Amino acid sequence: MELRHLRYFTAVAEELHFGRAAQKLNIAQPPLTRQIQDLERELGAQLFYRTKRRVQLTEAGKALLDEARRMLDQADRIRIIVQRAARGETGRIAIGFVNTAIYEKLPDALRAFRLRYPDAELVLREMNSGSQVEALREKRIQVGFMRNAPADKNLKSILIQKEPLIAVLPSGHRLAAEEEIPLGLLASDPFILYPRSPRPSFADQIIETCVHAGFAPDVAQEALEIQTSMSLVAAGIGVTLAPNSITRLNWPDVVCIPLASPTPISELCAAYRADDESPVLKAFLNVISEIWSL
Repeated sequence: MELRHLRYFTAVAEELHFGRAAQKLNIAQPPLTRQIQDLERELGAQLFYRTKRRVQLTEAGKALLDEARRMLDQADRIRIIVQRAARGETGRIAIGFVNTAIYEKLPDALRAFRLRYPDAELVLREMNSGSQVEALREKRIQVGFMRNAPADKNLKSILIQKEPLIAVLPSGHRLAAEEEIPLGLLASDPFILYPRSPRPSFADQIIETCVHAGFAPDVAQEALEIQTSMSLVAAGIGVTLAPNSITRLNWPDVVCIPLASPTPISELCAAYRADDESPVLKAFLNVISEIWSL
């Protein structure tokens, strides 16, 4: 039994007239009559009483009509569900992000995506860049907002934002009143650094930036989160470098000072697997491209 047969039967049952039903279905009457006869043979029951003057449902036809309507309604619901999933309007997308992404760009993306696709499920997982690369490879997340594009041929990335790195100092630091400072002036200071494993990590960029300025940073303490590093800086444990977006935090007892030219740049990227054909991922990437005109 095909859905087509049920649609034809339902049209005749509602019109009780083969000619009007054929017009409603936009087909000729003889093929419609043959389809109803085929359905009756398949079911082994007469569905209509037919005379030259009228068409009536048999008891078997009445029993079929309610079930046919339910099946057709369910088929329509399935079609809508499948089409929405194919457009990325439903489904689940797991997103990894570094905590500095939450201060500017990521909330814009999440807000725009939720407004456009309210039935899609967003799963957010805060993790550093190296952990995101691993999670992408292992298919635990579908997209990651990370610092700097991953060097992995199986991953693609979209550059979301370039922002300068700044020096983060305790408010009582000897350079706290400067408008900008050369990074080399911090060579003798203890640094608060982020974990270097898993790699690549933001710590790698900080160390590389310091090396380019002529020194290897003296790591006094590692901190998993940017908020922890800010607290440690405020306590006078050391200094650190961070993306400019952290200035939104207005952390007490901490000053943020631009670095002198050439200013090191930190990139925020959205990375995803090159072979991921998920419609919900495509929908999310389209939202990213649209809201930031990428």
